[in-house]
Amino acid sequence: MIAFVRGRVAALTLNAAVVDVAGVGYHVFCTPGTIAGLRLGAEAQLATSMVVREDSTTLYGFADVDERDMFELVQTASGVGPKVAQAMLAVLPPERLRQAIASSDHAALTAVPGIGRKGAERIVVELKDRVGSPVTTVVSGGAAWRDQVRDALQGLGWSTRDAERAVDTVAADASPGEPDVPTLLRAALRTLSKA
Repeated sequence: MIAFVRGRVAALTLNAAVVDVAGVGYHVFCTPGTIAGLRLGAEAQLATSMVVREDSTTLYGFADVDERDMFELVQTASGVGPKVAQAMLAVLPPERLRQAIASSDHAALTAVPGIGRKGAERIVVELKDRVGSPVTTVVSGGAAWRDQVRDALQGLGWSTRDAERAVDTVAADASPGEPDVPTLLRAALRTLSKA
């Protein structure tokens, strides 16, 4: 198995990247969030999962190991192949996906293209005990703005890592009590555009 690839990003498409590793171009399928974190010509490292089929060998790339581990875990559910698993991670970041499965949130799972109500129920039944406990954050005094800004950035295509970094950068500007989320989101976007 190829655990990761590191090299210069030689090409980007809507759903894949070509990473030049010592002169060999690896075609790696990625979620839009992972693609958004890559820059053409820049050095990148992607955690990967190799799927070998009778007629193909395909490499899937992820921004971090947690995302790759969730990709591999959800494929153990009946009826979930690599394309559906990748779609799940495109719609729900790993922690949100873990939460949806642990709390039997069928509505969140059916938001993924290719997963209907019965599929969502099957995924919950088969993975609920294996997905682990979601990380719960204690929200105190208006800290919910962090989740809102991070989720909005991820919805706009930024990677989890970039979104977290931008939220941390603008946290100093957050007023105590109820901060102005739209203003903080604009500040976070300015931070990301400068990077």
